[in-house]
Amino acid sequence: MNRKHVLFYSILRPLVILFTKLRFGYTYEKVENLPKNYIVMSNHATDYDMLLVAASFPKQMYFVASEHVTRMGLLSKLVKYAFDPIIRPKGASAAATVMEMVRKARKGDNVCLFAEGVRTWDGVTCEIVPSTGRLVKTAGCGLVTYKITGGYFSSPMWSGASVRKGYLHGAPVKVYTPEQLQQMTAAEVQQAIETDLYEDAYARQLEKPMRYKSKAPAKGLENLLYICPKCGAYDCFSAQGDTVSCKDCGFTFRYNEYGMLENAPFDTLYAFSRWQKEQLAADVREGSVYSASNGVLSCLENHEETFIAEGTVQMSAETLRCGEWEMPMRKITDLAMHGQRAIVFTADKRYYELIPAKGSNALKFFLYYNLVKAEQNSKRTVR
Repeated sequence: MNRKHVLFYSILRPLVILFTKLRFGYTYEKVENLPKNYIVMSNHATDYDMLLVAASFPKQMYFVASEHVTRMGLLSKLVKYAFDPIIRPKGASAAATVMEMVRKARKGDNVCLFAEGVRTWDGVTCEIVPSTGRLVKTAGCGLVTYKITGGYFSSPMWSGASVRKGYLHGAPVKVYTPEQLQQMTAAEVQQAIETDLYEDAYARQLEKPMRYKSKAPAKGLENLLYICPKCGAYDCFSAQGDTVSCKDCGFTFRYNEYGMLENAPFDTLYAFSRWQKEQLAADVREGSVYSASNGVLSCLENHEETFIAEGTVQMSAETLRCGEWEMPMRKITDLAMHGQRAIVFTADKRYYELIPAKGSNALKFFLYYNLVKAEQNSKRTVR
């Protein structure tokens, strides 16, 4: 292990623990009986997950982080110097990231990966890449599965970095030795990771309701919700305090401190989100075009942004457009989001970032793309 990185980790970890306790009221369990070196697989609940996981692990490890952390100026340089995170470009090939993880693990280092790659929008664990089990087998080290509970209500994906103080807990689920993993197939390791990390935040909350204090619990909900269930308008919601309102028809409902909806057709955001996806599937079948009034498109190369286009954003099953720029959907090989508003994707071997204007929901484009690609892949399989 790099002595510099070990030193920074050991010095800052007590401060991190203090911060998480004061900021969140976070509680955690220390992981014991660890293998010589290991990969930590954790669910992804908040923007602060690296800090939350570190509290349970006294021994230094390298975290896999999104590419956008390299574009924060001086702060990026400090993070690189002190912690040297393994960079994972969302919406692009992860081959280099996997190779670096395996290299460090085989060298005896510890690595932490948030297996979903993205934070959950609706409270249920996102899909874990099917090759994750094979990655662990290739690394040849131990495996620790770790779960953060309460994170969806403490700092929801749709709310950005805002915090609501309430129950937040982190703990290991299982520790697998290298010898145990050798006796398992890659598929069995994959199944173990998916089972250990699965979390349904609303099922937990309904079983044992916990209060999450906030002056503005609904802040940011327009990042998740984009269709009014009353009038059918898109990109119409405005959230203030604990209230969400449709600007088109005036429909208003409340998001309370238990994460539940009041005066809405749905009791939970999970149910609201599932209904939206059903509407989106119908839109795709009907050939509807999703749009934003404006957006800015940049090309990312060597962690530098180059302006490409600005103007109306449109996505159909055939094409993605931004102003005068357009790209056939078949040429977009991968697409993801970082944060609440940035869409990143790879097309024609170039890496792009598209940011729709405020007032236009960005999540709908991500969901639209995933559904179009799934249907295209399904047709290829049938053929």
